[in-house]
Amino acid sequence: MRHRRKAAALKYEKNFDAPVVTAAGAGFIADKIIESANEASVPVVYNKELAELLLNVDIGEYIPPELYEAAAYIIAYVADIDKLIDER
Repeated sequence: MRHRRKAAALKYEKNFDAPVVTAAGAGFIADKIIESANEASVPVVYNKELAELLLNVDIGEYIPPELYEAAAYIIAYVADIDKLIDER
């Protein structure tokens, strides 16, 4: 059985209480989320387990506290990439 790709998009700003899920889906929707991120030069982090968990969060809602640690790693990774790009 072929597994369907799953994806979620997060948005985080310093004044937010936590990251917000801005998009989530499986199959075609996941492909579109990833395609949109690539077109906008937004880093894509592949984490199957986290994507699965984020699909349970409503769009526009903060992620639950149980996911803070995992999301923090992703935010730190993206911040590092942004810093490297800015240094160029």
